Amino acid sequence: MNYPSIFNDVVGPVMRGPSSSHCAAALRIGRICHDLMDGRISEIIIDFDPNGSLATTHKEQGSDMGLFGGFLGWEAYDERLVQSEMHLGAAGIKFEINIKDLKYDHPNTYQITLNNPWETHQVIAISTGGGMIEVIEIDGVKVSLAGDKFVTLIYSSDLQKLNNYLLKSGILEDVEFHIEKGDFLALTSLAFLNESIIEELKEIEGVSQVKQIKPVLPILAGKNPTVPFITCEEMLEYNKDKNLSLWELAVKYESIRGNISEKEVLSKMNEIRIILKNAVETGLKGTKFEDRILGPQSVNFKSMMEDKKLIDGDVLNRIIMYVSAIMEVKSSMGVIVAAPTAGSCGAMPGAVLGVSDSLGLSDEDTVKALMVAGLIGVFIAAHSTFAAEVGGCQAECGSGSCMAAAAIVSLVGASLNQSISAASMALQSSLGMICDPIGNRVEAPCLNKNVMAASNALSCANMALANYDHLIPLDEVIETMYEVGKSIPNTLRCTNLGGLSITKTAKEIEARLVQKHFYKSC
Repeated sequence: MNYPSIFNDVVGPVMRGPSSSHCAAALRIGRICHDLMDGRISEIIIDFDPNGSLATTHKEQGSDMGLFGGFLGWEAYDERLVQSEMHLGAAGIKFEINIKDLKYDHPNTYQITLNNPWETHQVIAISTGGGMIEVIEIDGVKVSLAGDKFVTLIYSSDLQKLNNYLLKSGILEDVEFHIEKGDFLALTSLAFLNESIIEELKEIEGVSQVKQIKPVLPILAGKNPTVPFITCEEMLEYNKDKNLSLWELAVKYESIRGNISEKEVLSKMNEIRIILKNAVETGLKGTKFEDRILGPQSVNFKSMMEDKKLIDGDVLNRIIMYVSAIMEVKSSMGVIVAAPTAGSCGAMPGAVLGVSDSLGLSDEDTVKALMVAGLIGVFIAAHSTFAAEVGGCQAECGSGSCMAAAAIVSLVGASLNQSISAASMALQSSLGMICDPIGNRVEAPCLNKNVMAASNALSCANMALANYDHLIPLDEVIETMYEVGKSIPNTLRCTNLGGLSITKTAKEIEARLVQKHFYKSC
């Protein structure tokens, strides 16, 4: 089983762009393509299936932008991303995008063919939600690469002879390897093979190329990764004789999963807290970006709040303001954290930071609450999905609400069981939420849904503090969310083919944006 990491799968990536499953994931796929070609790309052919989500959303929701940045070797937070197509052209790289029947099961499938004068390679990969990816095929060979290891591909006309050499040499002691019918043998490890070994491999008869692909995730996976628990029920059993708090269990999980110290785990989450706080502050100063639907909303809300012109509810109003600010930074190509996704990046952070600031709590308290949110997200990532293309918006904003509810309860020092109860109720309240962006942009009703998710989290936190009975265990609610997601029609799962996306006004907005972009490009 692939065990999720809090910093890989849940609270991350740190990125720019409208959608993590489109922009950040596409960039990571592009980065792998860049390395496969040793950074020397002349032409690219990108194919999307008409029955998937990317055929109708790849341009407006950032897949193109992310891919281009990845092909150039950039990070997901690079400030040049919005102009990545221009930079791709300046680098002399030609591309074409085709919509063709690929017959792939996953709605977020990328088929990419890469050329230069010396070689051609093909990569097939999927975006699995929240910026996470899986490369499922390279040059016709089935693989499973998540971007959390160093990969060495050794191309040879005699794989068996190459394999025998590797077995005798002792090189394989610290690596994994897998042979399929094809042209290469793949080694994965926690570090690249040293240069002398690479040169040695190149001298073996039949070996034509050695390719090295860097990880695209911050937390690497060892050869046989382990975790102390992977469901809520297992966590409670694990904790019977330990009496650890939920944040301590989160730290322990991530430390064991990533083979890093508990101190490093908390340090990484504090870095995330600072980025989130900066996003709130940036949003409240007002953001500008031409290619978006909504103008600044949070600045007006802040003014009304300060002038006491809103209905009283200080904590909730602060949450709404913070959620709006973060979402506006996301929509203006500022730096945010996909927590758990870019489309839902405001709900959990806005709720946690809003409650923490309202109660005057410390940065350390906030970091601990974010760890709690991350652990709840691990259970969702392991047994359901964060991808709206797979599960609708319940997978994004519903998950964010679930994570936030548990974190809010932990902020006030309540019990572990009350946090779990709040998480269960928050996700129960979100089942069936569809994904239908207006104008094919991840702005509206996404902002409203993020605010609703954060408000729901606060309500469910208070219900849990009052000892409401959540009835259904969190693990069962997470499983139910996945099953409900599969029953939501394709048109209501981030395809721009149903719901508010196809209203008369939404289509008028979309046409205006397309026309505006056309004249700007001319």
